[in-house]
Amino acid sequence: MATIEVADRAGFKRPVSVLVVVTTDGGEALLLRRRQPPDFWQSVTGSLHWGELPGAAAIRELHEETGIDAVPVATGRVNRFPILPAWRARYHPDVRDNEEHVFTVRLPESVPVRLAPDEHSEALWIERDGAIARASSWTDREALKTLIPSG
Repeated sequence: MATIEVADRAGFKRPVSVLVVVTTDGGEALLLRRRQPPDFWQSVTGSLHWGELPGAAAIRELHEETGIDAVPVATGRVNRFPILPAWRARYHPDVRDNEEHVFTVRLPESVPVRLAPDEHSEALWIERDGAIARASSWTDREALKTLIPSG
């Protein structure tokens, strides 16, 4: 990952994010459908603000995207992947990869979700295998496989 000087940060997203997999005791997962790109399904996710720690970003993103107030637990997993073309313009031109910190939240049962309407158009509580099949990113699919016990 390229080092970005403070002067270069203005207007660009930080290439560090969180992925928060929200599950229930019954083995369901929460997936959100993004407005852009269309039909992109994902767990809660978002970039860290400059100076923000991953745990704080996980709490913030969970609340902003779902209205759920909980403290996500760090899994210790950190993924690195190329930034997709759909999001390239948001990052400094020298940045190619993103670092993603994986968290989880386990709830006793599914709860109503308050979407961020500018980001997501739909929320879906879905069983493990359906969530894995529907998730658009490989890192999300891997996290779902790891964090939700099978059958």
